[in-house]
Amino acid sequence: MRFHRNISFAVIDALMAIFNDGEYADKVVARALKLDKRWGSSDRKFVAETIYDIVRWKRLYAEIAEVKKEPFERDSIWRMFAVWATLKGYTLPDWKYFEGTPVRKIKGKFDELSKDRKFKESIPDWMDEIGLKELGETVWSKEIKAQNEPAKVILRTNTIKTNKETLKQELLKLDIHTKALEDYPEALELEERANVFMTDAFKNGMFEVQDASSQMVAHMLDIQPGMRVVDTCAGAGGKTLHMACLMQNKGQIIAMDLYESKLKQLKIRAKRNGIHNIEYRVIDTTKVIKKLHGQADRVLIDAPCSGLGVLKRNPDAKWKLKPEFVDNIRKVQAEVLESYAPIVKPGGKLVYATCSVLPSENQEQVKKFLATEIGKNFTFVQDKKVLAHESGYDGFYMALLTRNN
Repeated sequence: MRFHRNISFAVIDALMAIFNDGEYADKVVARALKLDKRWGSSDRKFVAETIYDIVRWKRLYAEIAEVKKEPFERDSIWRMFAVWATLKGYTLPDWKYFEGTPVRKIKGKFDELSKDRKFKESIPDWMDEIGLKELGETVWSKEIKAQNEPAKVILRTNTIKTNKETLKQELLKLDIHTKALEDYPEALELEERANVFMTDAFKNGMFEVQDASSQMVAHMLDIQPGMRVVDTCAGAGGKTLHMACLMQNKGQIIAMDLYESKLKQLKIRAKRNGIHNIEYRVIDTTKVIKKLHGQADRVLIDAPCSGLGVLKRNPDAKWKLKPEFVDNIRKVQAEVLESYAPIVKPGGKLVYATCSVLPSENQEQVKKFLATEIGKNFTFVQDKKVLAHESGYDGFYMALLTRNN
């Protein structure tokens, strides 16, 4: 493949924004893809995949390129780009940015650094230490390797509007090939990446994009039509919409969040999905929570977490995340559990979920909660620890508790 200047510049500009300005990779990539209407699908694919690749392997490429200082200078990003291109087997064009690139030295250095997991998997020291401490050498090595593989695109069929087979055929007409996932009732996996958001099937609310692991959470709650369900940390509402489907639009879901902007996104999505049994509540005071005590058949606490189970779809989180954030989020998780659990009515069910693979955010939080005054009213039923290297999808955790009568 020949490198084009405007495409390469778009990649460099994007990396400057992600590494130096702290912008989120997905937002930067979306913006980069709109830069030139003349780009074909292969150009756009190159831009997106190259940006994500260099973000994912930042530490490794920076070390090989002998770029130590952050924020990065533009020339330093070009050197990392040259390392990426060399390791991918591209012939570098005769541009000033690539003058003196030591091609053979790059390959030798890559082999040497690949003996050290911190460089091989391109992660900060603290992240390697915490993963090793909590999961052990064997599991952590496999898990972080899996977290460096690009995420698959999984669709969740909106069963209010269609079924899995009809959706599959609808997408096939557009030459979008999918395969049904047996263990996930509503899931279809894209065989090749495609811009599914441009399809009429998406615009008409036939599906949402939601990872297979995330789709397990609503099922664990054992939701029935007509119930009163509270989603305490709804966000933009992927799981809320799934629960509404399982309820067949009957009963009531109360979607709560600290941020009104997220609930506004959920409203837009719910409208597209043809879902009308959701009530929206911003948590602006503790009264909002207390009013619901003992009111819900089912409660979902999709707790804030480190996100160490979803690095494959958020590779920039490796560099944005800080150890003190992880320490703090554990305290938040404990508070959230104690604060929201009383919403469950006697005989009702609660699911605590995170997209982390760390036991300290997962089973240890549940264990601690069950020992509290509020937790003593609950009984542990089961949990699922989903690891990316075992499932092929996101790392996730979910625990089911019932409130005693």
